[in-house]
Amino acid sequence: MNYPFRIGEFGAGVPAFLPAQARMPAWNVPKSDREALKELAKRYAELAAQPVNQERIARLRDMNDLKPVRPPVWIDELPWHELNVTGELTLHCQSEEAKTLEEFFRRILFRWKYFQADMVVEDTLWLIKSYSSNGIGISIKEETIATDTENAVVSHHYEDQLDTDAKVDALTAPAVKAHPEIDRKNLEVLSEILDGALPVALRGHYVDYSPWEHMAEFRGVQQCIDDIIERPELIHKTMKKFADLGTSFFDQCEAEGLLDFNIQKNHCTPAYTSGLPAKDYDGGKVRFKDTWLRTRAQMFVMVSPAMRDEYDLQYIRPFLDRAGYVYYGCCEPLDKCMSYLRQIPNMRKIGASPWANIPSLAEQIGGDYVLARKPNPASVAVGLNEDALKKEIGETVESCIKHKCPYEFVLKDISTAGRKLENLINWVTVVASVIDKQYR
Repeated sequence: MNYPFRIGEFGAGVPAFLPAQARMPAWNVPKSDREALKELAKRYAELAAQPVNQERIARLRDMNDLKPVRPPVWIDELPWHELNVTGELTLHCQSEEAKTLEEFFRRILFRWKYFQADMVVEDTLWLIKSYSSNGIGISIKEETIATDTENAVVSHHYEDQLDTDAKVDALTAPAVKAHPEIDRKNLEVLSEILDGALPVALRGHYVDYSPWEHMAEFRGVQQCIDDIIERPELIHKTMKKFADLGTSFFDQCEAEGLLDFNIQKNHCTPAYTSGLPAKDYDGGKVRFKDTWLRTRAQMFVMVSPAMRDEYDLQYIRPFLDRAGYVYYGCCEPLDKCMSYLRQIPNMRKIGASPWANIPSLAEQIGGDYVLARKPNPASVAVGLNEDALKKEIGETVESCIKHKCPYEFVLKDISTAGRKLENLINWVTVVASVIDKQYR
C-alpha cells in the first residue's frame, strides 16, 4: 500500500540518504469510512485501556534500564499477506487515507487476538512527523526477483554506482525540511474523524544510521566486500563521505525538530526507558543526545572484528557518541566484537542474531547492556519444531540468568509463516512455556 501518511505502527527511524517526500493527503473520506474507522478506534481504545499495557511498559522500561526482569517477547516484521486466513484483515474502506488507518487498527486487533506476546497498545494514535529530503544525488538502481508476488521480501541485485573516486566526490549533502503544516492538517482531520474515540498526537523519529546498508544499496554486497581487500582506499573514502553526509542530514533533522525520545520501538525492539531524554532537556526541540540511535553492519559477518572497527565503527563513532542510547547490531553475530563495542560509552542494547554464540555473548555483556535476542524466524516458516525452539530459547534464558544479563526476545524478519497462522500462535505458546520455568 502507498501510505498517504505515516502512523506509529510503521516505525519512525529516519533513513539518512534516501529521498523522502511529504504530501498533503486528499482526505476525501466518505461517511461510511468515517463510521468504520471510529468503531475500529473504539475497539483499539478498549485494548489500550487494559492495565496489562502499563504493566508491560513498566517491565520494558525496567529491562532497558538494565534491571533484572522477566524477558519481554515481541513479534515484528510479519508476512501480513499470508495471515488473513480469517478475513479479519480484509480492508473495507474506500479512500486511501481511510485504508491506511483501517489497516493499522486491524493489524493491532489481529495481533492482540492471536499472538500478542508482550505487545503494547498505547492509548494514543501517534502520527509520525512528515518531512522531505532530496537525497544525496543518486537513487537505488536494482533488479529484483520474487518467488511470491505478494511478499515484500525479494532478492535484490544492485547496480554499482560508486565505483570511482569521482562518483563518490559527486555525492551531495541532502536538504531536509519538516512539514508542520501537513502534520497540523492531518492531526485536525484525524481528530475529527475519530471524534473522541482515541486521542491523536504527533511523534518524531529516532536516529537510524547505518552507512553500510546504503553502501550495499548503491554498490552491491559482493563489490563492497571485494573492495575492502582490493581497493580499501575507495572504501575509506566512501565511508568518510557518508559520515559527512550523515552529519549534515541529522543535524538538519535536529534543527527541524524531527527527532524524538517518545518512541515505542527502536527497529522492532521496545524503546521505553527512563534514561531518555538527557537530564538537561528543557522541553524544547529534541536533540540528538535525547534519543536512541540504531546502527548495524550486517554484511560484516564476513570480516574480522578488527575490520569492523576500522571500516565501520571508527567512521560512525561521532554519531554513536552524540546519541542518548545506542542499539548496535541486526543479523550479524557480534559475540567476537564486544571488545570494540564496549568502547562506545552510551551503548545500551546489543543485537544477538540466530548465528551468535549466545552463552559467550551473555557472559561478555553481563549486566552492562540489553541482549536483544532474535530467535531464528525459520522456526515458523514451515511447521514449528518445538524441540528445536525450546532448545534455542532455553539456551538464552539460562545464559542470561547465569550472567545477570538483561534480555529480550524479538521474533522478526519473518518472510513467511508457511501461510499458517497457527505457527505464530504456537511459537508464542512454546516460548512462554520455556520462560515460565524460570519466571512466575
